[in-house]
Amino acid sequence: MLSRLSPQVPDKIIALMQAYAADPRGDKIDLGVGVYRNADGHTPVMAAVKTAEHRIWQDQTTKTYTGLEGDRAFLDAMAGLVLGQAARDDRRAAIATPGGTGAVRMALDLVRLANPAAQVFVPDPSWPNHAAIIGFLGLARVDYRYYDTVARGVDVAGMLADLGRAGPGDVVLLHGCCHNPTGADLTPADWAEVTAVIAKTGALPMIDIAYQGLGQGVEADAAGLRGLVETLPEALIAASCSKNFGLYRERVGVLMAVTPDAATRDVTQGNLSNLNRQTYAFPPDHGARVVTQILADPDLRAAWQDELDGMRQRVQALRAGLADTLRSRSGSDRFAHIAAQQGMFSLLGASPAQVEQMRAEHGVYMIGDSRINLAGLSEGNIPRVAEAILAAGL
Repeated sequence: MLSRLSPQVPDKIIALMQAYAADPRGDKIDLGVGVYRNADGHTPVMAAVKTAEHRIWQDQTTKTYTGLEGDRAFLDAMAGLVLGQAARDDRRAAIATPGGTGAVRMALDLVRLANPAAQVFVPDPSWPNHAAIIGFLGLARVDYRYYDTVARGVDVAGMLADLGRAGPGDVVLLHGCCHNPTGADLTPADWAEVTAVIAKTGALPMIDIAYQGLGQGVEADAAGLRGLVETLPEALIAASCSKNFGLYRERVGVLMAVTPDAATRDVTQGNLSNLNRQTYAFPPDHGARVVTQILADPDLRAAWQDELDGMRQRVQALRAGLADTLRSRSGSDRFAHIAAQQGMFSLLGASPAQVEQMRAEHGVYMIGDSRINLAGLSEGNIPRVAEAILAAGL
């Protein structure tokens, strides 16, 4: 039977990681893999995480299962972090998931249960796994205009026009903040306009928020999402703790569903818990318990907030440093958008051939669509990256 399987197309990011690892050059630079790195090029364990883990090690008396939905304290803590006061408890269903990817998968599985004929409207461009999961589940995908490659910003008019074609039973996928791969985010006014269009269409918004705290700050990064939830009767929110808590390998995520009333909440919760049961039964708990410890303890939360703020400020400084170096060396402001955008990523606008040239001639690695992870930069390697970008003809 197994001989009937077809080969799968290798994941581009995994392939890039393998190519980078095999490159013997000592001065190679990884701008591809989407993880935060400090000035030493290391992805550290946050100090608040270490403290929380030590407390768990000291105090935890059992490793028995949590509920199918995960630990309720974790779900409530994440609702407070992401939603604030935007949705009452009796409107909110939730499950813990293995990472933000697990939350996206469970959200789309829930959509398939509710309406197999749903069209999922996806920004162009978007995180590649969005389209991959939608296609794997057999749902219809509709791309909507998002990024203007000439203006290097959000194409708000095109986005609103395309979203106006959605209807009841469809889903509109939005990035909560720090858009991946472009770094171009909606303004508060844009969020209000998008919310109004979705309200007219009757579509279901689905917000993927994987970088809260790395754009403008924890509260500001969730403001657009919260305004949408306060206005519309329903929403799905997939959240990740990989980046803002540094818990990449612990796979900490949550899917929240905001419903119009308590009765719908109860039915939705039953479906979400059943999806967990049918997919992996009980979700992982260690990373979720770490997050709960941090968010529940004022001192730990303050320490985490300070460290997260430092991470955000470092990425912003690297953005400015790269933009300034490119401006100085090119005599042009055509790279100013890098400093103006938010989060870990930006699109350079390079062709696949130019991306390959930067890799082959300069050892600068990035995804084929020219998405770069700004956290892969350092003060020392910015000049080399700028040299590679300009030598490639950008």
